[in-house]
Amino acid sequence: MIGLPEIAIRLGAAALLGAIVGSERQKHEWTAGLRTHMLVCIGSALVMIVSMHGFYDVVGEKGITLDPSRVAAQVVSGIGFLGAGTIIFMRNQVVRGLTTAAGLWTVAAIGLAVGGGLYWAAGITTAMVFIILAILKPIEKRMYNRNKFSGVTLKLEKHHVKMEDIESVFKTHGIRYNQISLSPSNDEEDVDEIKVSTQKMNEGKSGLLEIANDLRKIKGVREVDFMR
Repeated sequence: MIGLPEIAIRLGAAALLGAIVGSERQKHEWTAGLRTHMLVCIGSALVMIVSMHGFYDVVGEKGITLDPSRVAAQVVSGIGFLGAGTIIFMRNQVVRGLTTAAGLWTVAAIGLAVGGGLYWAAGITTAMVFIILAILKPIEKRMYNRNKFSGVTLKLEKHHVKMEDIESVFKTHGIRYNQISLSPSNDEEDVDEIKVSTQKMNEGKSGLLEIANDLRKIKGVREVDFMR
């Protein structure tokens, strides 16, 4: 059985490592920020401590067998519920919060490592997570342009827009498309909705604002929305 000082050290280390990861998420104003990551890490560390040392009073008694790993293992699956709460499903198949959810899951693992006394493993993992979240993000943006889009949704007045005019704008801006679908709008009876699927590409020869302005100039076009 470990003593009080060791328990305090492990929980304190878990709070510190959770705070390092959580501070990066807090900086970007995510719902799961500093306090959430600290709580997850401390809680996981405590579960591991309990799993390893909390049943000494019954160990060895007749008819009792224990598997210390079973309690800690529930953290791995249980943290999924908390992670799911940070994921936001937006329109146009856009999903946000996956990185934060993955961070919470990893912080839980860090807490388990600290609770088990694996300080080096927990510290190295924390450093790697922080590098991935904070330092690699600008590099990722530079290598994989987030301004790419994969389609355009247009809301237009029924029988007032020629497809040739829309195709002309795409051609002018160097946008290649592979599918066009037309359906009635769910919001307004006199409006149709056109979804144009394009190859995942940059903003063509112009910016999105210029493309949107040219599309809006077409008579009968009410709304332009780019799909990421």
